[in-house]
Formats: sequence, structure tokens, C-alpha cells
Amino acid sequence: MAQFASDTSARSAQDWAKALVILLIGLTVAHLGVTLFLQSSLGTDTFTVFIQGLSRVFGLTVGTVHVIVLCILMAVMLLTTKGYVKPGTVVCAFCGGPIIDAFTWLLQGAINEMSPMALRIASMLVGCVVLSLGMSIVINSNAGTGPNDLVAIILSDKLPNIEFRWVRVACDLFFVAAGFALGGTVGAGTIVAVLLTGPLVQFWLPKTAAPIRAILKDR
Repeated sequence: MAQFASDTSARSAQDWAKALVILLIGLTVAHLGVTLFLQSSLGTDTFTVFIQGLSRVFGLTVGTVHVIVLCILMAVMLLTTKGYVKPGTVVCAFCGGPIIDAFTWLLQGAINEMSPMALRIASMLVGCVVLSLGMSIVINSNAGTGPNDLVAIILSDKLPNIEFRWVRVACDLFFVAAGFALGGTVGAGTIVAVLLTGPLVQFWLPKTAAPIRAILKDR
């Protein structure tokens, strides 16, 4: 995982534009997955459990709290690490919350707690797959990734003998425990996310890497 701290200073403005477009595509896909989790009302993805808990404590929307927490994490990482926070990290911090709110507005009439259970279960499972796919696109853009995802990435770099999937599972468990303590929703979807998100991201990473490298002409 050391490539996440790689030097991208040689990229031209055009290269950065391409990388950031790819990142935005991945970010949109990932947060569609997050919204599918939320709308299933069977629990949420692991980080959103934490965000939900904070939103209930402070009386703010999930999207607003999402932006605030990511900004705090980004500031901490800028002060304590080098090479991980990139322009795309800022994009993830400020665009993620509004994307979630937009997808919630679009999907709330089609998928909600009153929908048939089969549809809610499908929404939960598809959400996990879509979230992981989007995360792999964001990571492979090498333009930066969300501060919450950087937690697992940085730890994975520091613990090279442990596979990324298991580091991610541990981080997810932490966010679930903290979020549950604050009042976040934990359900079947949350358990699925804890068990599958890390392994699915690791599954998608090599599959999305080749086409993205071809577009960016990265070696």
C-alpha cells in the first residue's frame, strides 16, 4: 500500500484534471453505495454509523457532520503524516456529504423502511458492493482519498505484514463501536459491511487499477 504516499508532483495540470475526474466518479459511486445502505434501514456502512451517532448528538444532518469530521481527520493527517493528503482528499472531504444528501433525496421514495424486505436486503447488499467498487476507483486515481479511508491506508502502510483487508476490518469495528455508543444505527447491513467492505475493496483494487492506469498513463 506504499503507493498511496507516492510522489505525484510530476503530474501536469492535465494529468491532475483527469485524475480528479476519475476520483469524482469513484466518490459518486461510493456514496451511492452509502446511501443504499442508509435507505435499506437495516443498518449502515461502518463509518456512517459513527457519523449518524454524531449527527444525533449535535442535531445536524448526516451530510453536514460527514464534512465536518472529514475535515478534522484531514487536518490531523496533514500534521502527522506526509504524502497521503492530496488535492483529492479535499474533494472527498467537501463533496462526500452533499452527494449522500442528494442520493438520499433521489432514493427516499423508492427505498425506505416501508419497502418490501427483499428490496431492503438487496439494497443493503448492493450498497456494500457499490461502496467497495467506488472506493477502489478513488484509491486507484492516486489523487487522494477520503480522510476516513486514509485511516486504514496509513495503518496498512505502517503494518506491512498485515493485509489491507484485515486492517480495514479493524478500523470498521472501531467506527461501529464508537458510533453505536453515540446512538448510530447498527443492524444486519452494518455486520455485512464490517465483514465484506475490506475484502471487497481489496478484490476491486486490481480490477480497476489497469483501466485507470491506462487513462492516466501511470506506470
